Amino acid sequence: MDLEAARRAVLAAVRGTCAADLPRLLHWMRNNSDFDEFMVSNNDVVLKNIAEELRNCLPIEAMLSSEHQAIQKIHQNPLPMIHVDAFLYDDEFVDSLCEEGKMSRSYCTVCGSYKTASLEFISHSFSLMELKFLYQHVLPDLTGKVVVDVGSRLGAVLFAGYLYSSASQLYGVEMNADFCQLQEMMIAKYQFIDRIKVVHADICTQASLLQKADVVVMNNVFEYFLDRQEQARAWEFIACNVRKRGSFLVTVPSLKESLSKLQMDIQLSQWVEEMQLNYDVCMEKDVDRDALEQIHLYRIL
Repeated sequence: MDLEAARRAVLAAVRGTCAADLPRLLHWMRNNSDFDEFMVSNNDVVLKNIAEELRNCLPIEAMLSSEHQAIQKIHQNPLPMIHVDAFLYDDEFVDSLCEEGKMSRSYCTVCGSYKTASLEFISHSFSLMELKFLYQHVLPDLTGKVVVDVGSRLGAVLFAGYLYSSASQLYGVEMNADFCQLQEMMIAKYQFIDRIKVVHADICTQASLLQKADVVVMNNVFEYFLDRQEQARAWEFIACNVRKRGSFLVTVPSLKESLSKLQMDIQLSQWVEEMQLNYDVCMEKDVDRDALEQIHLYRIL
């Protein structure tokens, strides 16, 4: 049965339901877990297995002592903030950690009182939901294309690109040697070596790689890891080298938001065109619409 025939069959079944039972049927369709098995693929399972293995290699905040500047910036935030890696910990997992007392979603505003406020969570990785949205709904067919992830960290974008796309090569550029080692470990174990390569380097040394990329991905990549002067230098380098006409740039947050904080003179209208995304196509259960809307796609002019 093709999609159109299946759609007609489902609508016919709904329309044929007696009026008294229709509300219960619709509630079941919206909220029952019976459909979950159709939404989970083998590739999802592989990514979840990778996330589990990486969790076992990292402290619960998924940050390393070698990330001095990022840790310092998080501590300097005006309101309490913690790093929760979205690839490693989905909302359900965070809830279980909170129940076990290993993590909290709130903090006490007056020590010893019941006056609490929500903690701000920050992640430098995409969640499984966001990765599937990226490769299945945001980016075009990547057959024969080159993807570069700037600041590949735990490799989530690379692993998802291997599983959910036909990209010929996926490059991760990562400055932290410890994270490079973790990525290489997963690449070897899951036999991703034919299409994934991790480059231990500052992105500002990788002009030729950026120039040949068909897709460049940048997720919260500079703000917490570089000072303002270094951020400006890195963005200038990106703007000078991501110039392949018709290629794509994916950013979180938007270019406008990232660059406005640095007061840079990069003329976005002469460099990129933002593409409108349909955030309603994601069929995952408990979709985090706010997270999806942080993903921005640009076509290079």
